[in-house]
Amino acid sequence: MITYSDQVRVLVAVDCIIFGFDGDQLQILLIKRGFQPAKDQWSLMGGFVGKKETLDGAAERILFELTGLKDVYLEQLSAYGNPERDPIERTVSVAYFALIDINTYKTQISDRYHAEWFLINEAPSLIFDHNNMVEEAQKRIRYKAALHPILFELMPTKFTIPQLQNLYEQVYNAKIDNRNFIRKVNSTDLLIKLTEKDKSSSKRGAFYYTLDKTKYKAKFQSFLNFIPNPENLIS
Repeated sequence: MITYSDQVRVLVAVDCIIFGFDGDQLQILLIKRGFQPAKDQWSLMGGFVGKKETLDGAAERILFELTGLKDVYLEQLSAYGNPERDPIERTVSVAYFALIDINTYKTQISDRYHAEWFLINEAPSLIFDHNNMVEEAQKRIRYKAALHPILFELMPTKFTIPQLQNLYEQVYNAKIDNRNFIRKVNSTDLLIKLTEKDKSSSKRGAFYYTLDKTKYKAKFQSFLNFIPNPENLIS
C-alpha cells in the first residue's frame, strides 16, 4: 500500500452552528461537552469526520443526531486549523451553520447532549475557537441575508411582517425603517397574504403571511439589495 511517509497526522472534524428563531427571539443551540478536555463546558455540536464520510455528510449526520433534522438550510462556513486549537491532538475543524424554525423542531432536540437554546446576546463563552466560529457565522448570515432570502428558513409556516422585521433587526443588530421594509417585502413577491390575523399585540391585528416556496426557490439567486448597505446597519 502506498502511503505519504513522514507526514503529520491531522484529524478532521466538523462543528455545527445552529441558529433558530421562535417567532420572537433569535437563538443559538449549544451543548455541554461530554468528554475531556473541557468536559461540561458549553460547546457547538461537533464530531470527527468518518473514514468514508464527506464533510457535508458528516455535518448532516451531526445535525441529525442532535436535532433529528434533515433537509434544513446548512452551509459550510470556513475551516479552522490553528495548531493549538485542540490541546489533545492536531485537529482541523470545518464549520457549518444551520437555520431552523425552533417551534417546528423543538421536540426533536436530543436530551443526550444536554442541548439548550440561548439568546444570541446571552450565550455563554464556548470552548476552543467556537466563539470565533459563531461570530464569523453571524457576519456571513448578515452578508447573505442582504442578497438572498435565507432568513425565511428561520420563520414559522405563517408569520406577520412585524415578526419578519423583528428577525432582520436582530440579525443586523439595528433598527430598520418600517415603511421601507414593508415596501421591500412587498416587492419580492415571495409572500402569500392570508385572511387570518395575529391580534396578540393589538386589536387591529397584523395579517399572517406564508412563503410561496415555488417562487422562493426560483428567486433565491436574484434577491439583491433587500438590505441596502448592510455593513452600515451592524453596530
